[in-house]
Amino acid sequence: MKTSDQKVVAVIMVGGPTKGTRFRPLSFNTPKPLFPLAGQPMVHHPISACKSIPNLARIFLIGFHEEREFALYVSSISSELNIPVRYLKEDKPHGSAGGLYYFRDIIMEDNPSHIVLLNCDVCCSFPLTEMLDAHRRYGGMGTLLVIKVSAESASEFGELVADPVTKELLHYTEKPETFVSDLINCGVYIFTPEIFHVIQDIRTHREDKANLHTLSSFEALRLTTKTHAKDFVRLDQDILSPLAGKKQLYTYETMDFWEQIKTPAMSLKCSALYLAQFRQKSPGLLAYGDGTKNPTVVDDVYIHPSAKVHPTAKIGPNVSISANVRVAAGVRLMDCIILDDAEIQENAFVKYAIVGWKSSLGKWARVQGEGDYSTKLGITILGEAVTVEDEVVVVNSIVLPNKVLNISVQEEIIL
Repeated sequence: MKTSDQKVVAVIMVGGPTKGTRFRPLSFNTPKPLFPLAGQPMVHHPISACKSIPNLARIFLIGFHEEREFALYVSSISSELNIPVRYLKEDKPHGSAGGLYYFRDIIMEDNPSHIVLLNCDVCCSFPLTEMLDAHRRYGGMGTLLVIKVSAESASEFGELVADPVTKELLHYTEKPETFVSDLINCGVYIFTPEIFHVIQDIRTHREDKANLHTLSSFEALRLTTKTHAKDFVRLDQDILSPLAGKKQLYTYETMDFWEQIKTPAMSLKCSALYLAQFRQKSPGLLAYGDGTKNPTVVDDVYIHPSAKVHPTAKIGPNVSISANVRVAAGVRLMDCIILDDAEIQENAFVKYAIVGWKSSLGKWARVQGEGDYSTKLGITILGEAVTVEDEVVVVNSIVLPNKVLNISVQEEIIL
């Protein structure tokens, strides 16, 4: 079959409620994959990147959120991109590879030659077309997107060793205790359908091992606490590690940005990265203004069309303003995300913060953080429907939903 005739499907793993606990309080009322970064749901960015893949047949989202939570978004994005997008709900967590296998018959309905697999909580430029070209040159079963990071941070991810010439994956270890390499796994993959046979072999091997001999009840309990069920298969430990060095897996290194979106602080950093990418790829999504008829806009800013921002406000850099937000005169917004229906009253100041849905900041209020994305209180987060009264200052704090702040706070978690 010619390359031009080969169909491709994309699969995006979106996890579920038990996986989003570090994203609270923002995930209390909105699934993490639908939290807006640069004005678009988190999952929208990898979906939009998939649009560039030649011969893309359809996109699947796999997770264990309730289907009703994704129904409206899936319908709208399918119409917007003119590509079928479908949400597939797991009956329970099956692991990154197990979830793929669980829906193998649906994924293979279009008889694709390649499967693009992405994690929703990855923020990068998603060079999928270049990856696919490289994958076809390599001729292996799978290709991983990789990036070089500092030696100090490498141990937080899956470290790997690749042949500098052939790019073959030679060694892979997940979050090692000792330094292995500054090259890490980005959580973006391209596989041939052979991946399903590999997963099936792992499942069969586990079943055979369990049936080798009859276990006592004590032995059975001990075994189940140390091993996973046969249908729970992890892509990293169960597939990448064993297949490394067997001429089946290869790497494609990105020189662009890459981050993992595990916490609200990282979502603020990644929103800024996507805003900067808009300047290169989608400048029409960015706001512009010089303070005459529109507010003064500094660098990369997204303002939803339904938001009302006073011309004397100054917005930017790295600001995302969502639907039906009201920003009054003299307001200054920097490095922040303002969510739907929030109100920022006259002369309020926001920096390194996320202001929750339907929250309200009073006149001359200040909501700010230090901008340290690696610590829990490095930015300020206001949950849904939080009220900050006039002249109150909130610094490096997390405020849970429906609270009223009438005194200033610093480095506190308001329950």
